[in-house]
Amino acid sequence: MLVEKEHPNRTEYLLEVPEGQHSDIRLDKYITSFVQNATRNKVQKAIKEGHVLVNGNLEKASYIMQPGDKIEISLPKPPPPKARPEPIPLDIVFEDEHIIIVNKDADMVVHPAFGNWSGTLVNGLLYHAGANLSNADEETLRPGIVHRLDKDTSGLLVVAKTEEAHANLAGQFAKKTVERTYWAIVWGKPPESGTIEGSIGRSPQDRKVMTVLDGGKGKKAITHFKRIEEFDHLALLEVQLETGRTHQIRVHMQNERYYVFGDRTYGGDSVRYGPNSGSRKSMFNNLFARLERQALHAKTLGFRHPATGEFVSFDSTLPEDFETVLETLRTNCKPKLKNV
Repeated sequence: MLVEKEHPNRTEYLLEVPEGQHSDIRLDKYITSFVQNATRNKVQKAIKEGHVLVNGNLEKASYIMQPGDKIEISLPKPPPPKARPEPIPLDIVFEDEHIIIVNKDADMVVHPAFGNWSGTLVNGLLYHAGANLSNADEETLRPGIVHRLDKDTSGLLVVAKTEEAHANLAGQFAKKTVERTYWAIVWGKPPESGTIEGSIGRSPQDRKVMTVLDGGKGKKAITHFKRIEEFDHLALLEVQLETGRTHQIRVHMQNERYYVFGDRTYGGDSVRYGPNSGSRKSMFNNLFARLERQALHAKTLGFRHPATGEFVSFDSTLPEDFETVLETLRTNCKPKLKNV
């Protein structure tokens, strides 16, 4: 039995293998035989990206169907051919005829993709700059975009306005000569400074999240940090990336049990250390409600200007929600004095 439901950005299907029928067929092939216009490759990609559940669990494409199995499928609809301009307010830190420096708000996706076809930074940039973005005249969803930040990470991004600037900046990122620092509030008691190394890839248990992988799997990732402030069971860190992997800071901090404060995906949205009762519990619940994201901000950005070759650097103020958490910690979570 096949049940189909249409949504704005996706189509959902529910399949059930009849009782008493042993299909003896692979999951990907079974789905392809029922869902119209679903190619084997498209289905395999959907399975790999976590859009298919069998009895509520993620399975491989090679899983053999069993009687009574219930398959939930969510297939993203094709993207629009090109991003469209939208009048979205942007915090422009700097702009000339070659580049734009944007201080991105939290809760803003950088470019259109499945589930976020509008309301993105790119939509706002197209309204602001028109055709004066790299690749703006092509069928692309990423005009001007050289690098990205997670949706719920705020901070500085450089955007290219010309093809030459784009190529130059992309080369600097590839050579790891771009200087970027992030500020993060984390749980635990990290040392004054340190380096975290660990290859990052998709979690075998949940393809929607990243994790540190052993055995030569994943991509090499290196994160440097130093402690700026220390609180009771929390700290403010300045973080520098030597590599730029998806969710790198959040995943590396989780692996070291220094969960980024407020991070719903990687375990920072609950009281990880210290008492969790009374006024302390209420304080953190209020902070989680106020922040509504991970306390991670791309604070500084430095690189060689693609036209002049001069090294330029930019700094940004902390967003109000991030600053609120910091001020609350400074007032209520002073570090305990060590016995001398």
